[in-house]
This record gives sequence, C-alpha cells and structure tokens, in this order.
Amino acid sequence: MRLNDEERAMLAGELGEVRRWALAHQVAVGEFFDAADFVPVSQAHVMADTESLGEAGVRFLEQLAAAPQAERRVRVPTITDPRGIDFAVYRRLGQSERMAALERRAIDALRAFGALMTDTCINYQTIMAPLRGEHLAYGDTGVVIYSNSVLGARSNFEGGPSALAAGLTARAPRYGYHLDERRRATRRFRLSGPPRDLAEWGAVGGIVGEACGSYWEVPLVEGVETIPGSDALKHFGTAAASFGSVALFHMPRITAEDAVVAGPSAEAVQIGRAEIDAFLARYAAPGDKLDLVVFGAPQLSLFEVEAVAQALDGRRIHADTTLLVTTSPEIKHAADRMGLTQRVEAAGGVVAQGICFYQSYAREMAEANGWTRLMTNSAKLVNIIGGYGYRPTLASLGRCVDSAVAGRVL
Repeated sequence: MRLNDEERAMLAGELGEVRRWALAHQVAVGEFFDAADFVPVSQAHVMADTESLGEAGVRFLEQLAAAPQAERRVRVPTITDPRGIDFAVYRRLGQSERMAALERRAIDALRAFGALMTDTCINYQTIMAPLRGEHLAYGDTGVVIYSNSVLGARSNFEGGPSALAAGLTARAPRYGYHLDERRRATRRFRLSGPPRDLAEWGAVGGIVGEACGSYWEVPLVEGVETIPGSDALKHFGTAAASFGSVALFHMPRITAEDAVVAGPSAEAVQIGRAEIDAFLARYAAPGDKLDLVVFGAPQLSLFEVEAVAQALDGRRIHADTTLLVTTSPEIKHAADRMGLTQRVEAAGGVVAQGICFYQSYAREMAEANGWTRLMTNSAKLVNIIGGYGYRPTLASLGRCVDSAVAGRVL
C-alpha cells in the first residue's frame, strides 16, 4: 500500500505504540483486499460487545487503553454498537454479576480511547446521520447497509479492531464500497406488491439476501412504488445484510445513488405475496407456548416504541411470557420523557437501553429463564437466534403483542 509521511510515521511507532498497532492492523487488512492506499474517514463505529470479546478481548482493550492519553485518543468521532448489559435490568433478564463486571471493564477501556458510548445500531436515526459521499469506518452490518444505501455514505463492514484502528488513525483502507466501481448494481429484483408491515419488509430483505449470498453482490430492487419510510428500510437492510452479507442496495427514486447495473442486465427476480408468505411460513408455530417476545435487532426507533406502547395499552402480558423492547439510550430517554416506557412497563414489559438481544448472552438468558420459543417482528433476529438454541417465529408487531398477551403463538 502507498503510505504518506504521517502514515509511515505511525507505522514506525513515532506517534506511539497504540497508533503503530492501529496502522499495522489496517495495512494487513488493506493488503488482503488489494487496497492501493488509505481514504480519510470522518466517523468510526466500534462493535465490541463483551460476549464476543470475552476476557481476552477485554484485556487487549485494557492494554491499549493503558498507553499515555495523547497516544490512545481517537482522532475522529468514534461511537459504539450495542453493549451486552443494561445495568438497570440485567438481573431481571437473568444475566450474571460476572457478565456485568466484564461489561464495566470494557466500557472503561473504550472511554479511555475517547469513544462516545452511544451503544446503538441505529445511530443514523438517533445521533448524526452521515451524508452522501462521506467515508466512514462502521462496524454493525445494519448500520453499514443503511448508511451506504439510504444515505449514500461509504463504508465497508469493519470488524471491531478495524473500526477502533480507524478511530485512532482517522483513515481506512481504500477498497470495496469506498470505490465507485463496487457500488454498481449486480442483481435485479422486482417487488410486485408492497409489504404490509415491518416484518414483511424484513422478509423481503431476507429473500434478497439469500438470493445474493455474497458481500460483493449489490441488489437493485425495482417496483417499490411508495416511499417505505426509515423503519421499513432499516428492517429490509438489516435482513439483507444478515441473510446474505449484503452491504449496499439500490431502490430507484428512494435510495441515495442512481443504480447503474454492472455488466449485462439479467431478468429480475420476482418477489410477490407468494414469496413473502412462504418466507414467513418457515417460522410459523401456531399454538406453541410463547416464552419471549423481542422487539429489537435492530433497536427500535421512537415511532416503533410508540407502536408497541399503543398495542399494549389497557392489556397485560401473560404471566409466562416476557416481552422485551431494546432501543438506544437516546430513544430510551425520549420514551421515558414521553411516558412510552411507563406504558410498556404497565403492561408487564421490559424496556432496555443500549443492548441488542443476541449480543447479550442470549443462550445464557435462555438457560436462566427457561426460554425456547421466541417471537419477533425482526427478520434479522429470526435468522440469528436459532444458533443460540431458540425456536423463532416472525410476525407483525401487532401479532407479536397479541401473542404475548395470550401466552402462545397466534
């Protein structure tokens, strides 16, 4: 890779051991992907949940954070993905003191770098949405696909160490979705009817993702006649990223960039009512005892929290069922102020801030609480959570709430 004078100085250790590690890590990543040089970035988003880090990962962060302040402080705004613990509710969810202690150590280390503890995967809905053409080093796949597609920013999927390194160096290797040629559409899909709710938007994302099945495929989704809205595109994108590692999609007249199709234009894959219904049927379990309803993955917007509160007003969740809402700290604060949190809790629900369910020791929570059957309106979550021992059902928000009240899958 071509390095400028500052980058050579960092690699030589002239700006401290932490930045030397950071640039060396980025050079290794860049050379793997044949990057010619680096591109300046304006933000970094670090995935560093303690379930993934473990004791060894937290110790690694602590060792870096022990460097002198001038050598360890990030150079661009660096924000965090959801944590594994909400200290206000972790005991109620069956999480342990050991988990909480490890979480506190990771938070202390990240703060020492100057990271802003946003603890969210919906920063584009809550913090400062990036602009078209802005180069970023974002980690969470849902954050990346939304920022690339809806907003027209430019980021690859950055692993936790790579995103932290980008915060420390203010640059990222120039490959993949930083390049114009990688942003052209490679696959065509046509939607023949509008999805009816967020779960169905997620189902369409899952269908597109499975058909693509590659980080380098860029789907063009035609036939979307009505502007879906931020939450719908959020659920579509997180599902496409989860089911197919997709990092960028185009919807004519809706997403930020004109969709140029690379190579011959193949016939579009049709997605209609039959395909959506078949996707949902894969997760059907009518009549099953319901242990847990999760609204999250991605975290909820303020409008989604309000929708849950409205659906629960005047009702009571079944004694054998837990209903969990996860959102960002900013949205939680707003929901508290507006009385939405209180309405969810009055029905017996739990509203947690700054966490994502599958990054929060989901298997251990299942064992502690006896949870097996899980219901959600997140297609991303149903794709992931089976690996933690759950049997998931995908349904609309309204049907999830009705089932939580009934104590069984409706």
